[in-house]
Amino acid sequence: MSASESSEKTEEPTARKLRQARDQGQVARSTELPAAAVTISAMMIMFMIGGVWVARLSQHFAAGFTFDRKTLDSPNLLPTVFGQQMADGLLLVLPLLLLTAVAAILASGATGGYLFSLKSILPNFGKLNPGAGLARIFGSKAWVELLKSMTKVTLIGTVLWILVNRHLGELLHMGEMSLQPALEAAGLLIAESALWLSLCLLFIALIDAPYQRYAFIKSMRMTKQEVKDEMKDMEGKPEVKAKIRQRQREMSNARMIQKVKDADVVITNPEHFAVALSYDPAGDGAPILLAKGADHIAAKIREEAKLHGIEIFASPPLARAIYFTTDIDRNIPEALYYAVAQVLAYVFNLAQIRPGVQPMQRPAPKLPKDMQFDADGRLINP
Repeated sequence: MSASESSEKTEEPTARKLRQARDQGQVARSTELPAAAVTISAMMIMFMIGGVWVARLSQHFAAGFTFDRKTLDSPNLLPTVFGQQMADGLLLVLPLLLLTAVAAILASGATGGYLFSLKSILPNFGKLNPGAGLARIFGSKAWVELLKSMTKVTLIGTVLWILVNRHLGELLHMGEMSLQPALEAAGLLIAESALWLSLCLLFIALIDAPYQRYAFIKSMRMTKQEVKDEMKDMEGKPEVKAKIRQRQREMSNARMIQKVKDADVVITNPEHFAVALSYDPAGDGAPILLAKGADHIAAKIREEAKLHGIEIFASPPLARAIYFTTDIDRNIPEALYYAVAQVLAYVFNLAQIRPGVQPMQRPAPKLPKDMQFDADGRLINP
């Protein structure tokens, strides 16, 4: 691989790279989507309660220019009157403010999710680099933002021009109307204008949100060498991997030894090997190997068998044959059926012994030549 190929960011970002970027406060963000959501939610509430809302707001506004004799004779009451009028106006617009705030919060997490990171608000002196600043000013992102702004201005300007020409007569007639009707007419006109403007913002947001996601993923792309380095870093050092494998073996052995309690017999070497077998006389299957082990694992299997009263049968050749030919939770080979059947018949007979009944003679299982192994797993008679 050439140096140029290894330095090109052609690989999709890994989950770890995206997680690290998120920890740094870097996520895909669209500023247009919250703006559109706030505007549209404001329009929704204005169209639902707009008539009542505008009427009451105009009443409060008109009342601000009307004073009774008591207020005029006592100027010290003016701050109280103004304060009450401001409180009434705030309560009137409070539902609008709350709805737009909720919409802004929901929309802000639509592209990159919700994130709170102190690292994103800490000072970054790297941003003071003039070269990086020029790259941001004249880079592709700056051109995209410029194109987006020009599109937004063009759309909004076109809509405003159409609305002004459409309602020019009404706008001129408002100067001849009394205050309250004029405010109501202006409110309806503002609501209609805001509706069309919000649709323009929504159109831009539907384009901007997917683009911001695409641009963010593109900026997070990695070189082939970065992917390789990350894989090596995730795998860890050889000694760490060895400890992980050791821990996995210990957990696997612990689960295996727990199965010994379900065995019908444990066949041993008796010192070096131990295998635990289970057999269902009512079934059609062959005996199944539940657990096997050598040395200290074999000792643990024997201890578990004694703890649960499982019969331990000493047969070194048979124990080695099962150990080297059968995997855990698998049936024993067909060549060992007869030998294992002798052992199981003996064990089941012991469980049924009654006083005065002659026990079955202990068997000495014989194995085929291709099933006779030494302690190292080599065939004795190849």
